[in-house]
Amino acid sequence: MKKIMLLVAIAAVSACSKPEPAAEAEATPVAVASAEANIAADGKSSVGKYKITLANGDVVMEEVKADGTYADMVDGKVIETGKWVQKSPSQYCYTKDKPEAVEECNAEKVENGVWTSTNPKGETSKVERVEG
Repeated sequence: MKKIMLLVAIAAVSACSKPEPAAEAEATPVAVASAEANIAADGKSSVGKYKITLANGDVVMEEVKADGTYADMVDGKVIETGKWVQKSPSQYCYTKDKPEAVEECNAEKVENGVWTSTNPKGETSKVERVEG
């Protein structure tokens, strides 16, 4: 009988005690990566308007939107649209809105105040942020 009373007492105490609060989850690599996400080579948000001078001298105006889409324009006419992601300040990736399009990534950097973007073909363009 003493054993039964002891078990009942232990069960009663266990039922009344509160469990330890769960330890907070540690920061994951994803959280660290998102700190760099959407930061362009110039250290500002990737979202914005840009003047891009291609290797052949042609100029394209690009609007990178917060909803993850972009639009390229020449003389005010849209010539290309798609989706973008800034994987790091040195890697801007995009997928054109066309059938069977695959993601392409450009290497970006700022050296001596000049922002360049090099596509997978090795062609380098000059990038300038346009305000407004």
